[in-house]
Formats: sequence, structure tokens, C-alpha cells
Amino acid sequence: MDRPVPPASGRENQAIDARRIPARRRRIKPSEALLFVLLSVGSLLFLLPLWWMISTSLKSPQEIAQYPPTFIPNEFHFENYIHTWQAAPFTLYAFNTLMLAFFAVVGNVVVNSFIAYGFARISFRGKRLWFSVLLATMMIPGFVTLIPQYVLFSKLHLVGTYYPLIIPQFLGSAFYIFMLRQFYLSIPKELSEAAKIDGANHLYIWARIVIPLSKPALAAIAIFAFNGAWNDFLGPLLYVNDEVLYTLQIGLQSFRGSVQTQWNYLMAGSVIVLLPVIVLFFLFQKYFIEGMNLTAGTKG
Repeated sequence: MDRPVPPASGRENQAIDARRIPARRRRIKPSEALLFVLLSVGSLLFLLPLWWMISTSLKSPQEIAQYPPTFIPNEFHFENYIHTWQAAPFTLYAFNTLMLAFFAVVGNVVVNSFIAYGFARISFRGKRLWFSVLLATMMIPGFVTLIPQYVLFSKLHLVGTYYPLIIPQFLGSAFYIFMLRQFYLSIPKELSEAAKIDGANHLYIWARIVIPLSKPALAAIAIFAFNGAWNDFLGPLLYVNDEVLYTLQIGLQSFRGSVQTQWNYLMAGSVIVLLPVIVLFFLFQKYFIEGMNLTAGTKG
């Protein structure tokens, strides 16, 4: 025998009625629509050179010289990438660049985070003065220290090796230290004080408490360091004089002279060099955006 269904309560009737009422669409304001259009146009303007580079890399020499130019190739010549990769030792160049980028990431992440922890959590005499001096170095252009640095490494007989490109990565960067210090200041001090009560020292607190909470900021530092080392042209140009030690940027410039500026091959090589940076950013863009937020220390 079926049991009688009890009547629905007032709250249940309201919930049922709410489900039946279609959700109202949010009206878009004219200012928001205008902002969206302006941002879209600006994005297209920034992406236009990238699209032109990719399009040119897939064209034939005859189509490149064609007027008016075509934005979409009539025929896609993917063999341009194969020819470019085989025309020069790009595998060796990529390995050299990847090795330098690895040391740049490790050096900047470890050293700058350790120094930033000292300025954020350790009290010592003259801390504000030394931090002000550190920030003042950001106003010195890199070209001012270029010649003294080259003379120093020349006196040490390190020119012609990777050491002038690796050693500075382990000496700290004022911008990275400032960025990480601001991030560390947003981490509650109670966590460090509780660890001190349990007998932890600063090295333990930095490695086991601060570092795990700073993953977004450290990821942003790693992306900056990788991008700087990957796209560095002036450093290898000054200190590297052996073709075996060439990086991708130097190799691409050397390849440009060897192929007599065949734009389809040159653009294919440029796409190959640029592709890892784009892939890295899209893979870690979440951490990069969070890391640039200097008040998001507890969100890591």
C-alpha cells in the first residue's frame, strides 16, 4: 500500500519555484563592451607580428616576394622547419641554451629566495640601510657594469667559457629579492614563531615553511630567469667565441648570415627559438599571475 506523500514545506516550494524561474542574464554595460573591444583590438595588434612570423615560416620564397603579401600561405611548407633544423646544429645550440637556462633558474630561485628571507624575517643592524642600497642598484643600467664585469672575468681567464654566464646567476638580483621579500612579508609571522618555539632555526623555517608557501612567487621568478637566459644574446656574444658553445640566439644570428637571409628559413628558426618560452608561459601562467600578486603569500 502506497504511503501518502506529505505536502511540501514553504522552503521546498520556494526552491522548486526558483528552479522553474529562468536565470536572468546579466546586462553588459556599454563601458564594459567598449573596454572588451579595445582590449581585443590591442591583443590582435600585439599578435599580428607573431602571426606574420609563423605565416612567413610556412611560405615558399616565391610567395614571400609576392605583392600584395598574403597573411595565410597558399601552400603550407612544413619542410622549412626540417631544413632549418638540419642546416645548422640547432640541437647543440638548444642543449647549450637549456643548460644555461637551468643554472639561471636554480641560481635565481635558491639564492634570491634565501636573501629575501633574511630581509623579511631576520632582524639585524642596518637592515633598512642595506635594503635601500640594494634597491638603489636597480637604477644602475646594466651597460655601466658591462665593461668592468668583462675585465674581471678576463683577468680570471674565464672568457670563452660559460662561467661568466653562470656565476652572476648565483649572486642575487635586486628586483627578484625585492619581489620575494614583499611576498614573504604577507606570510603570517605566527607560522615562523611557532616553528621557533619548537626549536627550528631560520634555515629550517625557510626551507620547510616559507618555500612551500611561496610556490607562485618562485614560479614567477623561475619564468623570468628562464626567459632571460633563453633570450640572452649579448652575454653569449661577449663571452663565447667557440661555435661548439653557441646558444640559440647566437646560432640563429650565425644561421642568418649562412642562408643569405632566406626569410622562410629564418622565420622558421625564430619560431623554434620562441616556442619553448610560449609553452612555458601557458603551462605556468596561473602561478605566474599569482606570483605577481605581492599580497598572496597565504594562497600558495
